[in-house]
Amino acid sequence: MNLVNLESVSHAYGPKPLLGEVSLGIEAGDRIGVVGRNGDGKTTLISVIAAAIKPDSGRVTHNRGLRIGFLSQRDDLDPALTVREVVLGERAEHEWAGDQATREILANLIGDLDLSARAGELSGGERRRTALARLLIEEHDLVILDEPTNHLDIEAIAWLAGHLIQRRSALLVVTHDRWFLDAVSTRTWEVVDGTVQRYEGGYAAYVLAKAERARIAQAAEDRRQNLMRKEIAWLRRGPPARTSKPKFRIEAAQALIANEPPARDSVELVKFAAARLGRTVYDLERVTLHAGGPGEGPLVLDDCTWQFGPGDRVGLIGVNGSGKSSVLRLLGDGVQPDSGKVVRGKTVRLAYLSQELTELDPGRRVLETVEEVRKFIQVGKREWTASQLLERLGFRGEAQWKVVGDLSGGERRRLQLLRLLMDDPNVLLLDEPTNDLDIETLNELEDLLDAWPGTLVLVSHDRYFLERVTDRCVALLGDGGLSLLPGGVDEYLQRRASGTAVTARAGSAPAATRPQDGASAPAAEAEGTAAPALSAKELRELRKDLGRLERQLDRISERETVLHAAMADAAADYGRLATLDAELKDLQSQKETIELEWMDLADKLGE
Repeated sequence: MNLVNLESVSHAYGPKPLLGEVSLGIEAGDRIGVVGRNGDGKTTLISVIAAAIKPDSGRVTHNRGLRIGFLSQRDDLDPALTVREVVLGERAEHEWAGDQATREILANLIGDLDLSARAGELSGGERRRTALARLLIEEHDLVILDEPTNHLDIEAIAWLAGHLIQRRSALLVVTHDRWFLDAVSTRTWEVVDGTVQRYEGGYAAYVLAKAERARIAQAAEDRRQNLMRKEIAWLRRGPPARTSKPKFRIEAAQALIANEPPARDSVELVKFAAARLGRTVYDLERVTLHAGGPGEGPLVLDDCTWQFGPGDRVGLIGVNGSGKSSVLRLLGDGVQPDSGKVVRGKTVRLAYLSQELTELDPGRRVLETVEEVRKFIQVGKREWTASQLLERLGFRGEAQWKVVGDLSGGERRRLQLLRLLMDDPNVLLLDEPTNDLDIETLNELEDLLDAWPGTLVLVSHDRYFLERVTDRCVALLGDGGLSLLPGGVDEYLQRRASGTAVTARAGSAPAATRPQDGASAPAAEAEGTAAPALSAKELRELRKDLGRLERQLDRISERETVLHAAMADAAADYGRLATLDAELKDLQSQKETIELEWMDLADKLGE
């Protein structure tokens, strides 16, 4: 059933056209993610669809009786109402308390709030979560969400994704959170240059399809240029030369990335970082830390010993209020531990991006603000000017001459991050660096960080960014320790769901020997949780089994490559294609089984 239709819709703000003759529709059951650069019209598009704004021209048609739930970036909460009144209205307590779906929404979004608190007393993040809870409790045919993951931690984002997938209503969502986008969307709309480009699938499928479109366009342009060169040559020498028509075949989308090297050369980066930093970066020795100062506020670390070494790229995970920012401030020398000691390497050159933006002079120009730090910087093997880096992070052309005081919050954050990178640090502490950044800018930032050699500690609710730029994750699970997560965010969510917290804690053993690749390591295992020591023979057998599994995985990957090529060649032979597809699925099943076995062995070895 068709819910919404847009026919030749156009809209502009000032001289800039955001939508130009756009025609599209939303069907019942659609789950659509909307992407695009900041300022290109994503919010305008969904506001037109929600009838929150009227387009300059064209027609927007809603199905009769359509119920739309719209979460905009600005809430309309009455400051005099309580949280209970905002979210639940006049519903009696026995009515909503007996509804499991309602209880689940309240627990996962506003479980930490006092229902009797006035909306006017809430912080911006608390108001945002309250507005989202109110919307999800209601029944809608179409749910439209503008940046719903803002102010949610990783656990709440994972819950929200699962909730939206289970709802029967259609979904239209604008978000810069690529993991969330991939989890909830079955179609993707890209708002670009006044048009809406449509793709099947979530974010990953969108990236592959867009790359394929670009490849096809480039191939077409290459052919056009080749034909032009031949035409010029013919005009110069007279009779046309005989030429064979070039053959062109569209390869499977996976072939686009089959030969791509890893995003970063971790070994080289660690070597370079070690040369810049030496052996010691941060050693936490039996540290106890409270969030509000000595003995004040929640306990963050309790007699904890940990090491951060040269080239470590660590994601710090925990629920809101667990103390992630406190740990960053501890490393940044912004707070002192209640007890214990933080040993910092003598060569540490620190850059710390906090959630506050107070260091920028509002009267300076953007380019001047960066060039006063440094005009050139070496990132990896390339030298960049301040202007070139500004362009990479979204400050193009005249935007580099804007006054800092006129910038948005997201623009200020990008500018501050760039100033930190221009100071050539060898240690980066980043607290929610992705706030208000669009996907294109996130891609550029990830690419810059790929070539940056040093130690990185990152706090971010953006799961895609976190997993993309870090090599390992460490969690604050509320027991005063730091927990190493070999399985990353998935393992964190599993531990939270099961209530387990196996942490690396201090005081029970001497500091661990540092891994050869420079990876961070817990100094000791928790008392009562340390795994029994393995004998030398057991270790040799485990490593032998691990090598055997890795060789099997290599052989499977090679066979997968052969099968993909064979399937591309057999595109018109449906019988052959079905046989190849069956073999590929069998291989993928074997691969999954072997990978699980490999992970079990790696856990036993602690690798």
